[in-house]
Amino acid sequence: MKADKTKIIRLLKTARGQLDGILKMIDEDRYCIDISNQLMAAQAILKSVNRQVLHAHLENCVQNALCADDVEEKIREIMMIIDKLSK
Repeated sequence: MKADKTKIIRLLKTARGQLDGILKMIDEDRYCIDISNQLMAAQAILKSVNRQVLHAHLENCVQNALCADDVEEKIREIMMIIDKLSK
């Protein structure tokens, strides 16, 4: 993976902390809107991480495949990711 690993790990640990907090909120029967807000915050972090990983993939793996004239597989991978993201 060519993305900034330190930043990615920090963000994922933050998301994990938020998920732990959400579980606690549910156990404590906290207000639904508060739980929903925390869920959206965790989702936003995960979307940001995914975007960074995909950008790094395009900047490195796909670029290397273009230079090696071996791009068809990388295009298929990107198309599958786009399909998953658009659901």
